[in-house]
Amino acid sequence: MLLLNAFRGFCMALADSVPGVSGGTIAFLLGFYDKFIFALNSLVSGKKDEKKKALIFLVKIGIGWIIGFLGAMLVLSKIFESHIYVVSALFFGLTLFAIPLVIYEERKTMKPHLSCIPFTFIGIAIVVGISILSKTIGGGVSFEGFNIGILLFTFIAGMIAISAMVLPGISGSTILLAFGIYVPTTTAISSVLKMENFEALPYLCALALGIITGIIVVIKAVNRALLKHRHQSMYTIIGLMIGSLYSITQGPTTLDTAEGNMLEPLTFSHIVNDPILIVPFIAGGVVLALLEFLRFVMEKKEK
Repeated sequence: MLLLNAFRGFCMALADSVPGVSGGTIAFLLGFYDKFIFALNSLVSGKKDEKKKALIFLVKIGIGWIIGFLGAMLVLSKIFESHIYVVSALFFGLTLFAIPLVIYEERKTMKPHLSCIPFTFIGIAIVVGISILSKTIGGGVSFEGFNIGILLFTFIAGMIAISAMVLPGISGSTILLAFGIYVPTTTAISSVLKMENFEALPYLCALALGIITGIIVVIKAVNRALLKHRHQSMYTIIGLMIGSLYSITQGPTTLDTAEGNMLEPLTFSHIVNDPILIVPFIAGGVVLALLEFLRFVMEKKEK
């Protein structure tokens, strides 16, 4: 099971590393989401035996996640700047095609509770609101020099981002994108891994502390919401996913410079009318189909 869970973590990391589909969505599509959330909750507040069992499971997931995340960070900062529209089109497709999949998986929960549809609009408003808010700080922040305000801002963004990462909806990276710190974060991690520049290390530490705090504070609430209020939660998650489509299109606006100085928001008409963009968009659907196939194979092996 080590290789299986490490592979699951690897797939989650690839999703968490880029704006679009969250690691939670990947866990959901691969069929181990509830087990993942229960393990996180048990690690925070479970009994001794539950904590031990959860830790073993999460370590296996974590091995694959770290490998996938570090590998992605080494190449993502350059790819994101030089091929921003291609990357955005790919994850626009991933997110768009994931929405009906999540609805289908949760149809028994959602269909009898159509009165909860307004929660979808709440989810949309949250993501779009954060995206608009990020523009008020210039679409991005700088990790150069020491700034206590940016440290606190990064800490809060980390707390919110980790809650998004564990939900099968909006990506934590989309949250970082909306707060304007996605590109500075990927660039900083890449620089530290290559031992080129450690100036941003305090901000990465603030982000890590925010993530740890978010896990402790948020995961219990997320677990309770999914267990006690699953239909409202799922409608909200669908709204978060729909809203994340808007955040993905705003990706180019978060860059200071990009290849060809293409810094305008991505539009759906750009995707469908540009052969270079329609291919990664369709590839997003193909990736989801492959994940569904992998889920079928994994569930068959576990029986």
